[in-house]
Amino acid sequence: MLLQMIEKKREVLLCLGKTYGLTAEVTVKCSQELDHLLNLLSRTEEIPNSLMKQ
Repeated sequence: MLLQMIEKKREVLLCLGKTYGLTAEVTVKCSQELDHLLNLLSRTEEIPNSLMKQ
């Protein structure tokens, strides 16, 4: 589900960037939301890796 949210947010970000430009407030906000989702994914992937190292 998280991967689907990330992919959808990427699609929206591309559209916003093409429509309003990369520095538009709406585009930057969407980019920050995508960053947040990617950070969540990174954290969830680190947990199994850290368990494997023990």
